[in-house]
Amino acid sequence: MQQKRNIQIIEWEDLDKRKFYSFGVFMTMTIRATVYPATLIRTLLQVQRGTSLYGGTFDAFFKILRAEGVRGLYRGFMVNTLTLISGQAYITTYELVRKYVSQYSEDNTVKSLVAGGSASLVAQSITVPIDVVSQQLMMQGQGQQLTRFRLNSNAEAGKSKKVFGQTRNIVAQIFAADGFRGFYRGYVASLLTYIPNSAVWWPFYHFYAEQLSKLAPSDCPHLLLQAIAGPLAAATASTVTNPMDVVRARVQVEGRSSVIETFRQLIREEGCWGMTKGLSARIISSTPTAIVMVVGYETLKKLSLRPELVDSRHW
Repeated sequence: MQQKRNIQIIEWEDLDKRKFYSFGVFMTMTIRATVYPATLIRTLLQVQRGTSLYGGTFDAFFKILRAEGVRGLYRGFMVNTLTLISGQAYITTYELVRKYVSQYSEDNTVKSLVAGGSASLVAQSITVPIDVVSQQLMMQGQGQQLTRFRLNSNAEAGKSKKVFGQTRNIVAQIFAADGFRGFYRGYVASLLTYIPNSAVWWPFYHFYAEQLSKLAPSDCPHLLLQAIAGPLAAATASTVTNPMDVVRARVQVEGRSSVIETFRQLIREEGCWGMTKGLSARIISSTPTAIVMVVGYETLKKLSLRPELVDSRHW
């Protein structure tokens, strides 16, 4: 436990692991469901050429809602729920690496940076194949002309089998076109996006929380300060890593193999402005994600605190 800071940090050894994982699955699922529509819109905006399909985040939201209803905002969501596995892997890796690094450094920034980057490396190795399939399903609505793969008409038949039929259809097309490697298309771009994003987010989260604790009244709930620090850290990390996120989306959806060539083409066709595509949608999605994640995660850790430590901690 960090004693030097105004906001105490619950470390891995302080947790009841059974409670931690039980509550963690529910928390992760809630976050995914909350932000998925913004994730879908961000992907569509990043992949389109210029403003050929949508003029911006809200334009895309209302067009999809009018054309496909709420279900259109959740295309590929069932496949995306498999990232629950990567979510638990991320949390576990973050906490274990943080504990390991603490043997060599008590600096919270160092621990957060190394643990955040390591957790993202593990999580992305699980997430990328799921994302590849999920993104192809996202594009099947109004954005289907932007992707290489199209759903066969018979994949739409049978309402009860529709979701799994569409998924099987896309998986089969990806494997037929690119083999197993097709499911890891954009893996390098994902690592170049999410490792820095995670490595930046955690140190900034603790930094903002610490600064806010110095400015806030002494009786201000720590959870409130953390809920404010989360979105600030998310906006910072999203802005820093958005250029590579645009490249990642195009590599995965369009089937490109070169990160560098994709980056060059983006600059050539759309200039530096292309690097900001989907940024507003990303920040919009990251804000509720950060709030829900921070409140959920910090509450989860407090609920999972070992019984003998509960009375000794004050929040």
